Amino acid sequence: MPTNPSEGRVLVTGVTGYIGGLLVPALLERGRAVRVLGRSEEKLRRQPWHERVETAIGSADDAAVLARALDGVEVAYYLLHSMDGKGDFVARDRHMAQVFAAAARDAGVGRIVYLSGLHPRGELSPHLASRVEVGQIFLASGVPTAVLQAGVVLGAGSASFDMLRHLTERLPVVVAPKWLRNRIQPIAIDDVLHYLVAAADLPPGVNRTYDVGGPDVLTYADMMKRYAAVTGLGNRWINTVPVLTPELASHWVGLVTPVLSGVARPLVGSLIHDAVCSEDDAQRDLGLPPGGLAGYDDAVRAAVVGIDPQRWRRTFRRVAAGVGATALAGSLLTDPDSRWYRGLAKPPWQPPAVAFPVVWTALYGIVALAATTTIAELTEKGEEGEAEAFWAAFLVNMALNAGWSGVFFRAHHLPAATVVAGLLAGSSADLARRGAAAGPGKAIGLGLYAGWCGFATALSGELARRNRQAHQG
Repeated sequence: MPTNPSEGRVLVTGVTGYIGGLLVPALLERGRAVRVLGRSEEKLRRQPWHERVETAIGSADDAAVLARALDGVEVAYYLLHSMDGKGDFVARDRHMAQVFAAAARDAGVGRIVYLSGLHPRGELSPHLASRVEVGQIFLASGVPTAVLQAGVVLGAGSASFDMLRHLTERLPVVVAPKWLRNRIQPIAIDDVLHYLVAAADLPPGVNRTYDVGGPDVLTYADMMKRYAAVTGLGNRWINTVPVLTPELASHWVGLVTPVLSGVARPLVGSLIHDAVCSEDDAQRDLGLPPGGLAGYDDAVRAAVVGIDPQRWRRTFRRVAAGVGATALAGSLLTDPDSRWYRGLAKPPWQPPAVAFPVVWTALYGIVALAATTTIAELTEKGEEGEAEAFWAAFLVNMALNAGWSGVFFRAHHLPAATVVAGLLAGSSADLARRGAAAGPGKAIGLGLYAGWCGFATALSGELARRNRQAHQG
């Protein structure tokens, strides 16, 4: 186990991220002098611990910045990686690690601590392989390094946990890829922080990886079911099929959850591998946390303190009621078999009649999902005013949607129907704009709806042009 904590200064990178932001106060509690490195001084000033640390401003791939940041540092925590969806992340991560390793060696740093990912032997997903490569760069740098390899981190704010909880809360029925049956050994955030803090006090001769995980080995499907049980969501029906690539799955995650597709892609990609500890030397060399490692259920209970797992369900019921009422009203008002409608002169580019109920059914489902997600996420972020404004705009949109059917099929007034369709298209575009505040996935889903409404406007206008007298029939 580590000796008593020393008083040497530590540098923490990635402090505006989830784990870095929590590691700083954990180190301060141990009496460490902490220096943080960040690109934005404004973001650093927002942190509650800002007045208690030294700050260094600049990029972690700038050798001059690193020379100043690492001066007099005993232990350097490297918590940086590229999960931004941009290209060349492997080359960027490799270069940044090489620059950091060289700067740490030149500055005489006594230890590097790096948080990587649990992985099996063999071929890995690109992001996970890159994390492994970064660890190897540090281990070969000449600076004693501890690479802690963790799987899913259970804590509110962890991207992997947020993806898990939002998928579980929002999908009572899941048809998922077969790799949701792969084994995972998740770990509570407090236990990760314990290991990270303890790694600073390892003997100088230790230069190796450590697998860190909690006491439970589960599949992702099991994790979803147990999350639902712990939070009172009820049973979750999960079936796996040998389809849906990580790329496609990441876009689905971007629509259903607040996790951006660029972040979801590496998270989903890591699920195609088992993520289980192959050794437990961390328990011997770093010591167990006070009270031992937290089990999955206890970690989830701790993570959801202050979170309302039922919010999405309540919001969906409200939105679904609005969408359902609109669909019912539209169905009752629409009469494509009437003599009046069959007698209209129609443009050659009008879709066949059978296409309309299929498209509208799909769009109503997308709208219900995207609107619910938008309202729930804005509320969860504390933006209640924006959430209520979206709800009001949504109700106006549903009224216009049902109103068009009445004006077109019952009043037989084609020019007025064109005007209503145009208002509906504009309202739908406004919903997509508002939905963008909750993530691009929501904007895309609502944008599809807006696009179809725009097409309906053009079709209504063309019908009005071709049948100038028909609206009087």
